Amino acid sequence: MPPVDPTSSPGDSIDVSADPSAIREPESVYLGRQPIIDRKGALHAYELLFRDSPDNRARIFDDVQATAHVVARTVGEIGLSAVLGDHRGFVNMNRDLLFDDIVHIMPPDRFVLEILETVTFDAKLFKRCEQLRAAGFQFALDDVVALTEPLHEALPYVDYVKIDFLTADRAHIPELAATLKRHGKTLIAEKIETHQDFNEASRLGFDLFQGYFFARPQVLVTRRSNPSRTALLRLLGLLSGEPGIAELEAELKLNPNVVVQLLRLANSSAFKLARPVSSLREAIAATGTRQISRWTQLLLYADGRHLPWRSDPLVQLVGTRARFMELAARALRPSDEGFADAAFMTGIFSLVHVVVDLPPVEIMQLLKLSKEICDAIVEGSGPLGALLRISQAAERGDAPELDSSIGSDAEFAVLSPSVLAQLQFDAATWFGAHRVE
Repeated sequence: MPPVDPTSSPGDSIDVSADPSAIREPESVYLGRQPIIDRKGALHAYELLFRDSPDNRARIFDDVQATAHVVARTVGEIGLSAVLGDHRGFVNMNRDLLFDDIVHIMPPDRFVLEILETVTFDAKLFKRCEQLRAAGFQFALDDVVALTEPLHEALPYVDYVKIDFLTADRAHIPELAATLKRHGKTLIAEKIETHQDFNEASRLGFDLFQGYFFARPQVLVTRRSNPSRTALLRLLGLLSGEPGIAELEAELKLNPNVVVQLLRLANSSAFKLARPVSSLREAIAATGTRQISRWTQLLLYADGRHLPWRSDPLVQLVGTRARFMELAARALRPSDEGFADAAFMTGIFSLVHVVVDLPPVEIMQLLKLSKEICDAIVEGSGPLGALLRISQAAERGDAPELDSSIGSDAEFAVLSPSVLAQLQFDAATWFGAHRVE
């Protein structure tokens, strides 16, 4: 899925000085899938493909964002059972994506990570593949056309190899297939377009098949749920100031989903109240604008996903990350509450590209977030950028990256391995205690 020139798409930019309500979300969300079948013609898996309209074409401006949308739509908006049934989904991953947060959202037993053979394999990537395989992921090597040295180096880390019947030299496919079979790999013949292709691939011992001969990609569509994320952005914009209770109450009434969650939160075990709250104003007073802002931020990720927070991997990831960063910030600067709040916000909006069809920098400008938060997310710079890298490394258990991110900075020396482990535990505990169903 090569990217195309983003300037060719109308409406690709937005006036960031506008009100958040100016953002227009599509009424529907789309996802492509193409079946992968076995030798008997039975469905084995699907390859999942980015689509942004009913047209069965891929218009991709950013590989990372395209895959993020594929995963978010599969896991949340359309749902795993509706998209995959009991089967696995193959998802395209470039090198950057293998190190991206999107991996943490995918249940390992439901997704196969599909890597282009052109991806450069080196020691860092081999280690990352080992980490992900240990977590339960399987890998497929895509678009293989010949026996090469990089292919041999990658074989120990992949489970499937997809051979491109449209591009490969047909005279070399028998040797290629036999070699891969000897290495114990499951062979997928892709871009099978004729009965003759299918017969040849079957004769050569291919295990699985994919291509137009069997089925063109199908486009799945579902209505985007309300309330829209634009309403949540408008509420967050209000909360970034100092709204009065009456003003906040009026805005909250425009967000019934937030009100329901707020009432549940106010009555949860996190707040030791003498009696259950029964009105919106009581809920606002009980929780406070800071907590309302935080849980509205989480709803930005949960909106439209039809998942209990208990089982929503995206909300779990962003909630625990934000809390981890807040706790780490307090460990670094115990008397600087502003730094802790900024760390929490950085964690929250570090995943905004997964759910909002705008670059993170534009969303942050709409919400009037600080330059320090923006720089941390977009460029990875400053103390907040370092904390974000530390949280990401801790999530994937990457000790060398943790050491690199902490570096020789004396301020970060307090974040020892034992302290980081405790912070991770405390962050998960906080999210479990505050979540609402």
